[in-house]
Amino acid sequence: MSPIARLRQGDRLVLATHNAGKLKEFQELFEPFGLELTSAGELGLPEPEETGTTFAENARLKAHAAAQASGMLALSDDSGLCVDALNGDPGVYTADWAGVPRDFSHAMKRVEDALQAANATSPGQRKGSFNATLCLAHPDGRDVIYHGQCFGTLVWPPRGERGHGYDPVFMPDGYDITFGQMTAEMKHSWAPGRLGLSHRARSFAKFVEQQIEQ
Repeated sequence: MSPIARLRQGDRLVLATHNAGKLKEFQELFEPFGLELTSAGELGLPEPEETGTTFAENARLKAHAAAQASGMLALSDDSGLCVDALNGDPGVYTADWAGVPRDFSHAMKRVEDALQAANATSPGQRKGSFNATLCLAHPDGRDVIYHGQCFGTLVWPPRGERGHGYDPVFMPDGYDITFGQMTAEMKHSWAPGRLGLSHRARSFAKFVEQQIEQ
């Protein structure tokens, strides 16, 4: 198959998500490039069941479902929190730990309870990483995968009301505040040609380098 053509200013792209927080983050990341970003939720597309056991598998499921349903180029993000002391959990089940409907206050408490049960009380025992895998899929079945990772420490109680998901309990390495205390600009710390701080910004930097005409 031929490679997917580079995106240009004015091109339209569907983000394969029904998560408003994730859509907002991607709109912020895409802002410098003049691309039109809509979401699977806004288009009323069905939400596929995430049956994969890896971030890449779930990213592919979502991107291809959105591309085929919309007939448009689709970008998905499968991301999650992997905690060392919990053997990588919640991992691909990061959103599931929040229950239905999603309650991330409950999810953060569930992670903390699991850490306490594992006697992981010192900062060195509470290490983990946020992971983000992007999949850009074409309606004809072609796709490309990009992965980004940010390492840090799980803190308790939650700090800050910014961001979304588990941000208030994740303090990235080299900082003394959580993602939940950072502005979007600080959390991403990304600009064209830079790696960025967050897991999503890091995967996005790789995507931009290869997929967006600059």
